[in-house]
Amino acid sequence: MLEGKTSTLSITAIWFSILGLIIIFQINVVRDSTRLMLSISKWNWDFEVTYNTTVITCDRSNETYDICTINSPTLLDQTSLTLFTLGTHTRTQPYIHMKIQPYPLKNDKKAITLVSEFTLTSAPPKSSCGVTHHSPALVFSVGGYSGNFYHDINEIFIPIFITINSLSNGQDVILVITDVKHGWFEKYVDLLSTFSPNHTIINTSNLTTTHCFPSAIVGLIKHGQMIINPKLLPNPKTLLDFHGFLKGAYMKKNTPLLFPDNKGKPILTLVSRKGSYSREILNQDEVIKLAEDVGFDVHVLEPSINFPVADAFRLIHSSNVMLGVHGAGLTNLVFLRQGSVLVQVVPIGLEWASETYYNKPTKLLGLDYVEYKIEANESSLSWEYGAESLVVKNPKAFRQGKWSKHLVYLKEQNVKIDIIRFRNCLTTVYEKAKKFINSTS
Repeated sequence: MLEGKTSTLSITAIWFSILGLIIIFQINVVRDSTRLMLSISKWNWDFEVTYNTTVITCDRSNETYDICTINSPTLLDQTSLTLFTLGTHTRTQPYIHMKIQPYPLKNDKKAITLVSEFTLTSAPPKSSCGVTHHSPALVFSVGGYSGNFYHDINEIFIPIFITINSLSNGQDVILVITDVKHGWFEKYVDLLSTFSPNHTIINTSNLTTTHCFPSAIVGLIKHGQMIINPKLLPNPKTLLDFHGFLKGAYMKKNTPLLFPDNKGKPILTLVSRKGSYSREILNQDEVIKLAEDVGFDVHVLEPSINFPVADAFRLIHSSNVMLGVHGAGLTNLVFLRQGSVLVQVVPIGLEWASETYYNKPTKLLGLDYVEYKIEANESSLSWEYGAESLVVKNPKAFRQGKWSKHLVYLKEQNVKIDIIRFRNCLTTVYEKAKKFINSTS
């Protein structure tokens, strides 16, 4: 009997002990939660912290770009280019430390040397928030090859468009930019502001205090050369949508086209490379006169770092035809209206680049495409190396896969267009342009 009572008392004691431990644990959790909430409140955050989730994630699987996300409140230290996560996990060691150069040409050794490196860490910061934002940050570099219009569109602006439509879930983002070159920001301020209309663009070079965000995306997503793959986006977008986005940035509603009363003459804009020392049309004046004789109203665009993008957009968007030698200036094709014509003059040895960078996008933008291939007698390489040389006759054999030899075609070649042969080309283009005008009138 005594043994039975003792056993009952022991069981009761065990239950009370367990209950006591549970109460103590709950008290500790409450106390701990209070401390955690205090540690968050000192950063002036009013966001809910998500438990049991990875705070910093980086995807390095793509051969062109890395992309990292921070899914917690984030502090940017402008002096060290470090992004600190803020929240309960900052007390948990070992801390996470990750590095990223946020520019989508990670395997281009020349470009990536001009790109700053960011550190992403779960370690606690030593400073508090100087400025607190309530929209996520999109952090990226405009180092690399920026300043060249092709690279600005292909490696910065199309990737921004893709990244926002891929990862921000329709949220407003704040652009945080590093490695800004002189004059670059001023040139593109209208376009940058269209990506983030409700916020000031942050240039890390000008920061004097820390900035905090509810979360951050670091890096830009790139689908390829001058392309947006709708299959890779949650809400499918195409290069045509990007064109519409550009139009929203550079042509306000009811802004008329240039040359409204042109008496039915197709407008041809020649993108000039005069003074660029390579791929220049040496007889440009003859080409202009020929185009006028065929029936075009000819205008000349001479791109430069100081030329306003809004002016270039309006000129190209108002044109029926854009003509130029393969080069960055042809990137203005993204400004052309559907049904317009792009005429690309293709120098010797640049067939693949001409096809990839400028012909393929025309199909996605609904443009008509005409190609004029330079023959040996029209290339300065014939005068330099001889018309029967390996340089002219077989560029692939001459190059042997070496970039230094490819530069011969890019940097040492100018063209003198055969006016008689080119007349046939422009006559075909004229008919296409007239057809376009009739379809839009």
